[in-house]
Amino acid sequence: MRAVVTGGAGFIGSSLVDRLLAEGWKVDVVDDLSTGSLANLADARTIGRRSLSFHNLDITLSQSEELIKKIKPDVIFHLAAQSSVRPSLDNPVYDAQVNILGTLRILEGARLAKVERVVYAASGGTLYGEVASSKLPLDESAPIAPMSPYGVSKKVGLDYLRLYREIYGIEFCALALANVYGPRQNPHGEAGVVAIFAEKLCKKQQCVIYGDGEQTRDFVYIDDVVDAFVRASEQGGGLLLNIGTGIRVSINDLYQIMAKACGLTPILEAIHLPPKAGELRDNSLDPTRALVHLGWKQWTSLKDGVEEVIKSAKQVV
Repeated sequence: MRAVVTGGAGFIGSSLVDRLLAEGWKVDVVDDLSTGSLANLADARTIGRRSLSFHNLDITLSQSEELIKKIKPDVIFHLAAQSSVRPSLDNPVYDAQVNILGTLRILEGARLAKVERVVYAASGGTLYGEVASSKLPLDESAPIAPMSPYGVSKKVGLDYLRLYREIYGIEFCALALANVYGPRQNPHGEAGVVAIFAEKLCKKQQCVIYGDGEQTRDFVYIDDVVDAFVRASEQGGGLLLNIGTGIRVSINDLYQIMAKACGLTPILEAIHLPPKAGELRDNSLDPTRALVHLGWKQWTSLKDGVEEVIKSAKQVV
């Protein structure tokens, strides 16, 4: 099997590349390195040798269509994106260029190459928008009602996937990801709160919590997420599937768990600053449908996942 992984030098993408190579796939990574890093592919270069090719390319350019046409992959894993809420609020035009035009370029490449399937990284939090905490965890029947340009652009991507399936017969599976965390996540780039806390705590520096810290998130470990992508290469056709744990964890509780995992005694008090615009108050995703259609479920506990993140962060600090 041959795959194109867009955004394959990023946190999630490079972890997926490692898994695909370990399972004998030939992999072409497409990444402009605007947020990704070749360092993330160091393991892949060791594992893959002749099975890995890297293409430094912006997916919004027509050359991305031609590249896919030339490669003729069996599956495209489309992870390249402008992947944050706040930058999309500051520059919605750029967000649309990357997430809408870029996705359309990839789909046109898939059409020209007669690709069998596209697996799409959607956003579980921003796609559904703000809902009452009493309705959590959300399942896929929840209204898609994004409240940021980023959420809108991911929804449009999903609409195009459905259109290309109907018109051109390109199968897809879209994964609505909860808050993905794990080693290799950059605390200064595409970071989630776990990566940011890990770096600060390992340096014995105070962490910042925006708002009262009682806002909740659904944290899902990188290896579990990668497993979902691999399963989606063969299953879940035509579906949007939540990839989360269904468990809500407050930022305050996360901080305590991570501080203890880091061995800090006494635990440093976090600094609280005003909440940031555009952030959801609460979110968690019901993964039942993914279990039914992919045979997927979370197997890494937050405690075990956090310990792996802290271990990795200590090697860097």
